[in-house]
Amino acid sequence: MQIKKSKVWLAALGACALSLAASAAEPLKIGLVLPMSGPFASYGKQIEHGARLYLEQSGGTFSGRKVELIIKDDTGVAPEISKRAAQELVVKDKVHVLGGFGLTPSAFAAAPIASESHTPMIVMNAATSSITTKSDYILRVSHTLPQVTAPVASWAAKNKIKKVYTLVADYGPGHDAEAQFKKTFTAAGGEIVGEVRTPVKSPDFAPFLQKIKDAKPEAVFLFVPPGEQTIAFIKGFVERDLAKAGIRIIATGDLTSEDVLDGVGDNALGIVNSFHYSEAHNSPENKTFVQAYYKAYPKDRPNFMAVSGYDGMQLIAKTLEKTGGDASGDKFMAAAKGLGWTSPRGPISIDPVTRDIVQTIYIRKVEKVADKLQNVEFEQTANFRDPGKP
Repeated sequence: MQIKKSKVWLAALGACALSLAASAAEPLKIGLVLPMSGPFASYGKQIEHGARLYLEQSGGTFSGRKVELIIKDDTGVAPEISKRAAQELVVKDKVHVLGGFGLTPSAFAAAPIASESHTPMIVMNAATSSITTKSDYILRVSHTLPQVTAPVASWAAKNKIKKVYTLVADYGPGHDAEAQFKKTFTAAGGEIVGEVRTPVKSPDFAPFLQKIKDAKPEAVFLFVPPGEQTIAFIKGFVERDLAKAGIRIIATGDLTSEDVLDGVGDNALGIVNSFHYSEAHNSPENKTFVQAYYKAYPKDRPNFMAVSGYDGMQLIAKTLEKTGGDASGDKFMAAAKGLGWTSPRGPISIDPVTRDIVQTIYIRKVEKVADKLQNVEFEQTANFRDPGKP
């Protein structure tokens, strides 16, 4: 009887091993939901570039499985399109992992799909703090707005900036940035002398700039979606002589993202901001990343979204190393929690409780380095987690 039981057990073990081998040999499908067209198309391009760069450096395979990258365009702030794209990737394309999500509405819309299908979902940009609470299958490798806002608020208070006017885009990340700045700045003795929320799409900054000028703050804290709005705000700021009136700009680092700095030009010089990645970050890992990025995409500058695409793929690869190539939802999530490695931005890890990223936040100043505008880091807060979560 004991011999028969052993044979049955060995047969079952063999079948299990064969099943795992088959799973490992099966191509790994990763579906990215990204804004590839519309006003936020640069987001999708940068994330895709970073993802493809890491995949190329990995020889196109993770843990013995050939990787297939499938990209769906959600056009930007269009939750229904994002949801439909995620659904198609899971149901029709049968992807093993979802990723991308350039903006918060996109991530919110896709969260139920990840929950229902038990599909790991890697957020590579969307930065509203609460995103990871919308599904147990969400992991984030980018940042949250409270995480990158609190340090610059502390810096402002320490550097004798006492009165600030806040201007943020009227959606989740803007609300998070506004709330965290006010909380940190006022706790340190600062005063908010005015606040305004602007439309997410194509705002006219002129009336808001006049309000700021009339309030006579020492600085304006700014968060708007990086790109066209950054250029428009700073152009208006200069044209209306706010800088001449003694008003400074302090911001989250997406305002001075590398892919828009050249468009802003010298008007960006001197802007102090806090963020998790700079092209000028001085580390061997970043020098290697930047060099490889320019070789692959010589017309573009690498920015924080490119690094998040790169690290999103790196998270998938490192998780599969732990699971032996098994990408099933629950095993993947268990293995990903607590993972850490050295990114081009510095040391990072996945918080095992919140599933958000823990990373160094740098205080930077826009300076000209070898005739190129760069975010030059001069202070840092290491191992900083999202202060918007308990």
